[in-house]
Amino acid sequence: MIRLVLPITALLGGVAFLLLGSGLLSTLLAVRGNLEGFGDRTIGLIMSSYFLGYFVGTYVAIPLILRIGHIRAFAFCAAIAACTALGHTLIVNPWVWMALRVLMGMALVTLYTVIESWLNSEAPPSKRGQVFAIYMAVNLVALALAQQLIRLDEATAFSLFALASILISAALLPVTWTRLSPPQPHQAERLPVKRLFAIAPVAAGGALLSGLAMGALWGLAPLYASRIGQDEAGVALFMSAAILGGALLQWPLGRYSDTHDRRSVLATVCALAAIAALLMPPASGFGLSFVAALLYGCFAFAVYPICVAHLVDHLPNDQLLGGSSGLLLLHGVGAAIGPAVAGSLMGYAGPHALPVYFALMQSVLAGFAWWSRRGRADEAQPAHFVAMVRTSPLAMEMMSTPEEQGIPPDGLNGATSMPARDAPDDRQRSSG
Repeated sequence: MIRLVLPITALLGGVAFLLLGSGLLSTLLAVRGNLEGFGDRTIGLIMSSYFLGYFVGTYVAIPLILRIGHIRAFAFCAAIAACTALGHTLIVNPWVWMALRVLMGMALVTLYTVIESWLNSEAPPSKRGQVFAIYMAVNLVALALAQQLIRLDEATAFSLFALASILISAALLPVTWTRLSPPQPHQAERLPVKRLFAIAPVAAGGALLSGLAMGALWGLAPLYASRIGQDEAGVALFMSAAILGGALLQWPLGRYSDTHDRRSVLATVCALAAIAALLMPPASGFGLSFVAALLYGCFAFAVYPICVAHLVDHLPNDQLLGGSSGLLLLHGVGAAIGPAVAGSLMGYAGPHALPVYFALMQSVLAGFAWWSRRGRADEAQPAHFVAMVRTSPLAMEMMSTPEEQGIPPDGLNGATSMPARDAPDDRQRSSG
Protein backbone atom coordinates (compact mmCIF):
# COMPACT_ATOMS: atom_id res chain seq x y z
CA MET A 1 0.00 0.00 0.00
CA ILE A 2 2.82 2.43 0.88
CA ARG A 3 4.52 1.67 -2.43
CA LEU A 4 1.22 2.47 -4.18
CA VAL A 5 0.54 5.74 -2.33
CA LEU A 6 4.02 7.31 -2.37
CA PRO A 7 4.10 8.21 -6.09
CA ILE A 8 0.72 9.97 -5.86
CA THR A 9 1.19 11.64 -2.47
CA ALA A 10 1.48 15.07 -4.07
CA LEU A 11 -1.84 14.66 -5.90
CA LEU A 12 -3.64 13.31 -2.82
CA GLY A 13 -2.18 16.13 -0.72
CA GLY A 14 -3.42 18.67 -3.24
CA VAL A 15 -6.96 17.35 -3.22
CA ALA A 16 -6.96 17.15 0.61
CA PHE A 17 -6.03 20.84 0.95
CA LEU A 18 -8.54 21.71 -1.74
CA LEU A 19 -11.42 19.93 -0.01
CA LEU A 20 -10.49 21.30 3.40
CA GLY A 21 -10.76 24.84 2.03
CA SER A 22 -13.82 24.38 -0.16
CA GLY A 23 -15.62 22.27 2.46
CA LEU A 24 -15.06 24.93 5.11
CA LEU A 25 -16.23 27.68 2.76
CA SER A 26 -19.47 25.93 1.80
CA THR A 27 -20.56 25.47 5.42
CA LEU A 28 -19.30 28.91 6.41
CA LEU A 29 -21.36 30.65 3.72
CA ALA A 30 -24.61 29.06 4.88
CA VAL A 31 -23.96 30.12 8.49
CA ARG A 32 -22.73 33.59 7.56
CA GLY A 33 -25.65 34.14 5.19
CA ASN A 34 -28.03 33.33 8.01
CA LEU A 35 -26.29 35.82 10.32
CA GLU A 36 -26.41 38.48 7.59
CA GLY A 37 -30.18 38.10 7.39
CA PHE A 38 -30.34 36.47 3.96
CA GLY A 39 -33.62 34.59 3.53
CA ASP A 40 -33.72 30.83 3.16
CA ARG A 41 -34.71 31.14 -0.49
CA THR A 42 -31.80 33.48 -1.15
CA ILE A 43 -29.31 31.16 0.54
CA GLY A 44 -30.73 28.27 -1.46
CA LEU A 45 -30.12 30.18 -4.69
CA ILE A 46 -26.57 31.00 -3.60
CA MET A 47 -25.87 27.33 -2.96
CA SER A 48 -27.49 26.31 -6.25
CA SER A 49 -25.17 28.73 -8.03
CA TYR A 50 -22.19 26.61 -7.02
CA PHE A 51 -23.65 23.50 -8.64
CA LEU A 52 -24.60 25.52 -11.71
CA GLY A 53 -20.96 26.55 -12.00
CA TYR A 54 -19.89 22.95 -11.43
CA PHE A 55 -22.19 21.82 -14.23
CA VAL A 56 -20.90 24.47 -16.66
CA GLY A 57 -17.34 23.70 -15.62
CA THR A 58 -17.60 20.10 -16.83
CA TYR A 59 -17.72 21.52 -20.38
CA VAL A 60 -14.95 24.06 -19.78
CA ALA A 61 -12.38 21.98 -17.88
CA ILE A 62 -10.97 19.80 -20.65
CA PRO A 63 -10.59 22.60 -23.25
CA LEU A 64 -8.79 24.72 -20.65
CA ILE A 65 -6.42 21.89 -19.71
CA LEU A 66 -5.72 21.17 -23.38
CA ARG A 67 -4.95 24.85 -23.96
CA ILE A 68 -2.54 25.55 -21.08
CA GLY A 69 -1.63 22.18 -19.57
CA HIS A 70 -2.36 20.44 -16.27
CA ILE A 71 -0.16 22.40 -13.89
CA ARG A 72 -0.97 25.85 -15.29
CA ALA A 73 -4.69 25.01 -15.40
CA PHE A 74 -4.51 23.88 -11.78
CA ALA A 75 -2.66 27.07 -10.75
CA PHE A 76 -5.06 29.24 -12.75
CA CYS A 77 -8.20 27.73 -11.20
CA ALA A 78 -6.74 27.51 -7.67
CA ALA A 79 -5.98 31.23 -7.85
CA ILE A 80 -9.57 31.92 -8.94
CA ALA A 81 -10.94 29.75 -6.13
CA ALA A 82 -8.71 31.40 -3.49
CA CYS A 83 -9.69 34.90 -4.64
CA THR A 84 -13.34 33.88 -4.72
CA ALA A 85 -13.19 32.68 -1.11
CA LEU A 86 -11.96 36.10 0.02
CA GLY A 87 -14.44 37.89 -2.23
CA HIS A 88 -17.36 36.62 -0.16
CA THR A 89 -16.25 38.55 2.91
CA LEU A 90 -15.15 41.68 1.03
CA ILE A 91 -18.55 42.15 -0.63
CA VAL A 92 -21.44 40.78 1.45
CA ASN A 93 -24.22 40.85 -1.13
CA PRO A 94 -26.36 37.88 -2.23
CA TRP A 95 -26.07 38.64 -5.95
CA VAL A 96 -22.31 38.96 -5.71
CA TRP A 97 -22.17 35.73 -3.71
CA MET A 98 -24.17 33.94 -6.42
CA ALA A 99 -21.69 35.06 -9.08
CA LEU A 100 -18.77 34.04 -6.87
CA ARG A 101 -20.28 30.60 -6.26
CA VAL A 102 -20.65 30.06 -10.02
CA LEU A 103 -16.95 30.89 -10.41
CA MET A 104 -16.05 28.60 -7.51
CA GLY A 105 -17.98 25.70 -9.03
CA MET A 106 -16.29 26.13 -12.40
CA ALA A 107 -12.85 26.39 -10.81
CA LEU A 108 -13.27 23.37 -8.53
CA VAL A 109 -14.53 20.97 -11.19
CA THR A 110 -11.49 21.90 -13.30
CA LEU A 111 -9.20 21.28 -10.33
CA TYR A 112 -10.82 17.89 -9.70
CA THR A 113 -10.47 17.02 -13.39
CA VAL A 114 -6.75 17.80 -13.29
CA ILE A 115 -6.21 15.65 -10.19
CA GLU A 116 -8.36 12.75 -11.35
CA SER A 117 -7.00 12.50 -14.88
CA TRP A 118 -3.49 12.62 -13.41
CA LEU A 119 -4.24 9.93 -10.82
CA ASN A 120 -5.74 7.74 -13.52
CA SER A 121 -2.63 8.02 -15.68
CA GLU A 122 -0.25 7.32 -12.75
CA ALA A 123 -2.12 4.31 -11.37
CA PRO A 124 -0.97 0.95 -12.78
CA PRO A 125 -3.89 -0.77 -14.56
CA SER A 126 -3.99 -3.51 -11.92
CA LYS A 127 -4.10 -0.95 -9.07
CA ARG A 128 -6.65 1.57 -10.35
CA GLY A 129 -9.40 0.26 -8.10
CA GLN A 130 -7.19 0.65 -5.02
CA VAL A 131 -6.16 4.16 -6.06
CA PHE A 132 -9.82 5.08 -6.50
CA ALA A 133 -10.66 3.75 -3.01
CA ILE A 134 -7.80 5.75 -1.46
CA TYR A 135 -8.90 8.85 -3.36
CA MET A 136 -12.51 8.50 -2.13
CA ALA A 137 -11.27 8.01 1.45
CA VAL A 138 -9.22 11.22 1.21
CA ASN A 139 -12.33 13.01 -0.12
CA LEU A 140 -14.58 11.96 2.76
CA VAL A 141 -12.00 12.47 5.53
CA ALA A 142 -11.08 15.93 4.25
CA LEU A 143 -14.72 16.97 3.95
CA ALA A 144 -15.50 15.73 7.47
CA LEU A 145 -12.47 17.56 8.94
CA ALA A 146 -13.34 20.72 7.03
CA GLN A 147 -16.60 21.02 8.98
CA GLN A 148 -14.68 21.21 12.25
CA LEU A 149 -12.63 24.20 11.08
CA ILE A 150 -15.66 26.45 11.44
CA ARG A 151 -15.25 26.10 15.21
CA LEU A 152 -11.99 28.07 15.13
CA ASP A 153 -13.67 31.49 15.04
CA GLU A 154 -16.96 33.32 14.63
CA ALA A 155 -18.62 33.07 11.22
CA THR A 156 -18.68 36.87 11.06
CA ALA A 157 -14.89 37.06 11.33
CA PHE A 158 -12.57 37.48 8.36
CA SER A 159 -10.24 34.76 9.62
CA LEU A 160 -12.32 31.77 8.50
CA PHE A 161 -12.61 33.10 4.95
CA ALA A 162 -8.87 33.75 5.00
CA LEU A 163 -8.27 30.21 6.23
CA ALA A 164 -10.40 28.78 3.40
CA SER A 165 -8.39 30.84 0.91
CA ILE A 166 -5.08 29.73 2.47
CA LEU A 167 -6.04 26.04 2.31
CA ILE A 168 -7.11 26.31 -1.33
CA SER A 169 -3.87 28.11 -2.13
CA ALA A 170 -1.91 25.43 -0.25
CA ALA A 171 -3.27 22.86 -2.72
CA LEU A 172 -0.93 24.46 -5.25
CA LEU A 173 2.20 23.51 -3.32
CA PRO A 174 2.28 19.71 -3.73
CA VAL A 175 0.79 19.75 -7.23
CA THR A 176 3.21 22.31 -8.69
CA TRP A 177 6.16 20.73 -6.82
CA THR A 178 5.62 17.24 -8.23
CA ARG A 179 7.88 15.88 -10.95
CA LEU A 180 5.17 13.54 -12.28
CA SER A 181 4.58 13.94 -15.99
CA PRO A 182 1.06 15.23 -16.71
CA PRO A 183 -1.14 13.04 -18.94
CA GLN A 184 -2.98 13.86 -22.13
CA PRO A 185 -6.58 14.71 -21.16
CA HIS A 186 -9.60 13.58 -23.12
CA GLN A 187 -13.30 14.40 -23.07
CA ALA A 188 -15.65 11.67 -21.87
CA GLU A 189 -18.60 11.29 -24.25
CA ARG A 190 -22.01 11.13 -22.57
CA LEU A 191 -24.87 8.87 -23.55
CA PRO A 192 -28.06 10.83 -24.31
CA VAL A 193 -30.34 11.22 -21.30
CA LYS A 194 -33.25 9.69 -23.22
CA ARG A 195 -31.19 6.55 -23.83
CA LEU A 196 -30.19 6.35 -20.15
CA PHE A 197 -33.85 6.35 -19.12
CA ALA A 198 -34.60 3.70 -21.73
CA ILE A 199 -31.74 1.42 -20.60
CA ALA A 200 -32.04 1.79 -16.82
CA PRO A 201 -34.83 4.14 -15.74
CA VAL A 202 -34.20 3.53 -12.03
CA ALA A 203 -30.52 4.48 -12.37
CA ALA A 204 -31.31 7.65 -14.35
CA GLY A 205 -34.18 8.71 -12.11
CA GLY A 206 -32.14 7.84 -9.04
CA ALA A 207 -29.23 10.01 -10.16
CA LEU A 208 -31.55 12.98 -10.69
CA LEU A 209 -33.41 12.57 -7.39
CA SER A 210 -30.19 11.88 -5.51
CA GLY A 211 -28.80 15.13 -6.92
CA LEU A 212 -31.90 17.00 -5.78
CA ALA A 213 -31.42 15.64 -2.25
CA MET A 214 -27.62 15.80 -1.98
CA GLY A 215 -27.35 19.29 -3.44
CA ALA A 216 -29.70 20.50 -0.72
CA LEU A 217 -27.76 18.56 1.92
CA TRP A 218 -24.41 20.15 1.01
CA GLY A 219 -25.90 23.60 0.55
CA LEU A 220 -28.58 23.92 3.23
CA ALA A 221 -27.90 21.42 6.02
CA PRO A 222 -25.57 23.92 7.77
CA LEU A 223 -28.35 26.53 7.56
CA TYR A 224 -30.85 24.04 8.95
CA ALA A 225 -28.60 23.20 11.89
CA SER A 226 -28.15 26.90 12.57
CA ARG A 227 -31.90 27.54 12.32
CA ILE A 228 -32.72 24.88 14.94
CA GLY A 229 -30.44 26.55 17.46
CA GLN A 230 -26.98 25.13 16.86
CA ASP A 231 -23.90 27.29 17.26
CA GLU A 232 -20.85 26.91 15.00
CA ALA A 233 -19.67 23.83 16.92
CA GLY A 234 -23.11 22.23 16.60
CA VAL A 235 -23.26 22.97 12.87
CA ALA A 236 -19.82 21.39 12.42
CA LEU A 237 -20.86 18.28 14.38
CA PHE A 238 -24.12 17.97 12.42
CA MET A 239 -22.35 18.11 9.05
CA SER A 240 -19.50 15.82 10.13
CA ALA A 241 -22.02 13.27 11.38
CA ALA A 242 -23.75 13.16 7.98
CA ILE A 243 -20.45 12.83 6.08
CA LEU A 244 -19.03 10.16 8.38
CA GLY A 245 -22.32 8.29 8.11
CA GLY A 246 -21.80 8.24 4.36
CA ALA A 247 -18.39 6.67 4.87
CA LEU A 248 -19.68 3.99 7.28
CA LEU A 249 -22.35 2.11 5.34
CA GLN A 250 -21.79 2.97 1.68
CA TRP A 251 -19.54 -0.03 1.00
CA PRO A 252 -21.54 -2.66 2.99
CA LEU A 253 -24.82 -1.56 1.39
CA GLY A 254 -23.28 -1.52 -2.05
CA ARG A 255 -21.71 -4.94 -1.70
CA TYR A 256 -25.07 -6.27 -0.49
CA SER A 257 -26.62 -4.88 -3.67
CA ASP A 258 -24.12 -6.98 -5.68
CA THR A 259 -25.98 -10.15 -4.68
CA HIS A 260 -29.57 -8.85 -4.80
CA ASP A 261 -31.84 -6.97 -7.15
CA ARG A 262 -30.37 -3.46 -6.92
CA ARG A 263 -33.80 -1.91 -7.34
CA SER A 264 -35.02 -3.64 -4.18
CA VAL A 265 -31.89 -2.57 -2.31
CA LEU A 266 -32.24 0.99 -3.60
CA ALA A 267 -35.91 1.12 -2.55
CA THR A 268 -35.01 -0.08 0.95
CA VAL A 269 -32.05 2.29 1.31
CA CYS A 270 -34.16 5.27 0.18
CA ALA A 271 -37.00 4.34 2.53
CA LEU A 272 -34.57 4.17 5.46
CA ALA A 273 -33.07 7.51 4.41
CA ALA A 274 -36.55 9.04 4.39
CA ILE A 275 -37.23 7.76 7.91
CA ALA A 276 -33.89 9.10 9.15
CA ALA A 277 -34.66 12.50 7.59
CA LEU A 278 -37.96 12.72 9.45
CA LEU A 279 -36.09 12.13 12.73
CA MET A 280 -33.94 15.24 12.24
CA PRO A 281 -36.31 17.80 13.84
CA PRO A 282 -35.13 17.97 17.48
CA ALA A 283 -38.42 17.01 19.12
CA SER A 284 -36.53 14.88 21.63
CA GLY A 285 -33.46 17.06 21.95
CA PHE A 286 -30.53 17.97 19.74
CA GLY A 287 -28.86 14.60 20.31
CA LEU A 288 -31.49 12.86 18.19
CA SER A 289 -30.83 15.32 15.35
CA PHE A 290 -27.16 14.37 15.29
CA VAL A 291 -27.98 10.65 15.31
CA ALA A 292 -30.54 11.23 12.54
CA ALA A 293 -27.95 13.13 10.49
CA LEU A 294 -25.54 10.21 10.90
CA LEU A 295 -28.20 7.71 9.83
CA TYR A 296 -29.32 9.85 6.94
CA GLY A 297 -25.74 10.06 5.70
CA CYS A 298 -25.39 6.27 6.04
CA PHE A 299 -28.21 5.72 3.54
CA ALA A 300 -28.32 8.86 1.39
CA PHE A 301 -24.64 8.70 0.38
CA ALA A 302 -25.15 5.13 -0.90
CA VAL A 303 -27.93 6.06 -3.34
CA TYR A 304 -25.88 7.55 -6.19
CA PRO A 305 -23.16 4.82 -6.31
CA ILE A 306 -25.85 2.11 -6.27
CA CYS A 307 -27.46 3.89 -9.22
CA VAL A 308 -24.10 3.89 -11.02
CA ALA A 309 -23.68 0.16 -10.38
CA HIS A 310 -27.25 -0.50 -11.58
CA LEU A 311 -26.57 1.37 -14.83
CA VAL A 312 -23.29 -0.49 -15.34
CA ASP A 313 -25.24 -3.75 -14.96
CA HIS A 314 -27.14 -2.86 -18.13
CA LEU A 315 -24.42 -1.40 -20.38
CA PRO A 316 -21.94 -3.03 -22.75
CA ASN A 317 -18.29 -2.38 -21.97
CA ASP A 318 -17.81 0.20 -24.69
CA GLN A 319 -20.57 2.41 -23.25
CA LEU A 320 -19.63 2.28 -19.56
CA LEU A 321 -17.80 5.59 -19.30
CA GLY A 322 -20.30 7.44 -21.49
CA GLY A 323 -23.23 6.08 -19.51
CA SER A 324 -21.71 6.97 -16.15
CA SER A 325 -20.82 10.45 -17.41
CA GLY A 326 -24.43 10.90 -18.47
CA LEU A 327 -25.56 9.79 -15.02
CA LEU A 328 -23.19 12.34 -13.51
CA LEU A 329 -24.83 14.99 -15.69
CA LEU A 330 -28.29 14.10 -14.35
CA HIS A 331 -26.98 14.17 -10.78
CA GLY A 332 -25.45 17.59 -11.44
CA VAL A 333 -28.70 18.99 -12.82
CA GLY A 334 -30.51 17.80 -9.70
CA ALA A 335 -27.82 19.24 -7.42
CA ALA A 336 -28.13 22.63 -9.14
CA ILE A 337 -31.91 22.70 -8.68
CA GLY A 338 -32.17 21.11 -5.22
CA PRO A 339 -30.87 23.95 -2.99
CA ALA A 340 -33.06 26.54 -4.74
CA VAL A 341 -36.19 24.42 -4.34
CA ALA A 342 -35.43 23.37 -0.76
CA GLY A 343 -34.48 26.94 0.19
CA SER A 344 -37.80 28.23 -1.13
CA LEU A 345 -39.64 25.59 0.92
CA MET A 346 -37.69 26.56 4.04
CA GLY A 347 -38.53 30.22 3.46
CA TYR A 348 -42.22 29.34 3.18
CA ALA A 349 -42.63 26.67 5.87
CA GLY A 350 -39.63 27.10 8.16
CA PRO A 351 -36.40 25.14 8.69
CA HIS A 352 -38.12 21.78 9.22
CA ALA A 353 -39.16 21.84 5.58
CA LEU A 354 -35.62 20.68 4.74
CA PRO A 355 -35.82 17.21 6.34
CA VAL A 356 -39.33 16.87 4.91
CA TYR A 357 -37.86 17.70 1.50
CA PHE A 358 -35.17 15.05 2.02
CA ALA A 359 -37.82 12.51 3.00
CA LEU A 360 -39.94 13.40 -0.04
CA MET A 361 -37.09 12.98 -2.53
CA GLN A 362 -36.03 9.68 -0.99
CA SER A 363 -39.62 8.40 -0.79
CA VAL A 364 -40.30 9.21 -4.45
CA LEU A 365 -37.19 7.29 -5.49
CA ALA A 366 -38.04 4.40 -3.16
CA GLY A 367 -41.51 4.16 -4.69
CA PHE A 368 -40.19 4.38 -8.23
CA ALA A 369 -37.56 1.71 -7.62
CA TRP A 370 -40.08 -0.61 -6.01
CA TRP A 371 -42.63 -0.04 -8.78
CA SER A 372 -39.98 -0.79 -11.41
CA ARG A 373 -39.06 -4.01 -9.61
CA ARG A 374 -42.66 -5.20 -9.61
CA GLY A 375 -43.12 -4.20 -13.22
CA ARG A 376 -40.39 -6.35 -14.78
CA ALA A 377 -37.52 -8.69 -13.98
CA ASP A 378 -34.06 -7.16 -13.84
CA GLU A 379 -32.14 -8.78 -16.68
CA ALA A 380 -28.64 -7.53 -16.06
CA GLN A 381 -24.95 -8.37 -16.36
CA PRO A 382 -23.71 -8.24 -12.75
CA ALA A 383 -21.14 -5.60 -11.83
CA HIS A 384 -19.28 -4.96 -8.59
CA PHE A 385 -20.35 -1.94 -6.53
CA VAL A 386 -17.70 0.74 -5.98
CA ALA A 387 -18.03 3.24 -3.11
CA MET A 388 -17.82 6.81 -4.39
CA VAL A 389 -18.97 10.40 -4.09
CA ARG A 390 -19.99 12.59 -7.00
CA THR A 391 -16.90 13.91 -8.72
CA SER A 392 -15.69 14.65 -12.25
CA PRO A 393 -16.36 12.26 -15.18
CA LEU A 394 -12.69 11.28 -15.37
CA ALA A 395 -12.78 9.70 -11.91
CA MET A 396 -14.92 6.96 -13.43
CA GLU A 397 -11.84 5.65 -15.22
CA MET A 398 -10.24 4.58 -11.93
CA MET A 399 -13.14 2.42 -10.80
CA SER A 400 -11.65 -0.84 -12.09
CA THR A 401 -9.01 -2.29 -14.35
CA PRO A 402 -9.28 -3.19 -18.02
CA GLU A 403 -8.34 -6.77 -17.19
CA GLU A 404 -11.23 -7.09 -14.75
CA GLN A 405 -13.61 -6.10 -17.52
CA GLY A 406 -12.06 -8.55 -19.96
CA ILE A 407 -11.06 -5.70 -22.29
CA PRO A 408 -7.63 -5.83 -23.93
CA PRO A 409 -5.52 -2.91 -22.64
CA ASP A 410 -4.54 -1.92 -26.16
CA GLY A 411 -8.21 -1.59 -27.06
CA LEU A 412 -8.83 1.07 -24.42
CA ASN A 413 -6.48 3.85 -25.42
CA GLY A 414 -6.73 4.97 -21.80
CA ALA A 415 -10.38 5.86 -22.20
CA THR A 416 -12.62 3.58 -20.13
CA SER A 417 -12.47 1.69 -16.88
CA MET A 418 -15.55 0.87 -14.85
CA PRO A 419 -16.83 -1.58 -12.22
CA ALA A 420 -15.96 -5.16 -13.10
CA ARG A 421 -18.58 -7.70 -14.07
CA ASP A 422 -18.81 -11.27 -12.92
CA ALA A 423 -19.64 -13.99 -15.37
CA PRO A 424 -23.45 -14.19 -15.73
CA ASP A 425 -23.62 -17.50 -13.84
CA ASP A 426 -21.39 -16.44 -10.95
CA ARG A 427 -24.30 -15.25 -8.86
CA GLN A 428 -28.06 -15.21 -8.72
CA ARG A 429 -29.86 -11.89 -8.75
CA SER A 430 -33.32 -12.03 -7.15
CA SER A 431 -35.94 -10.45 -9.40
CA GLY A 432 -38.99 -11.06 -7.29
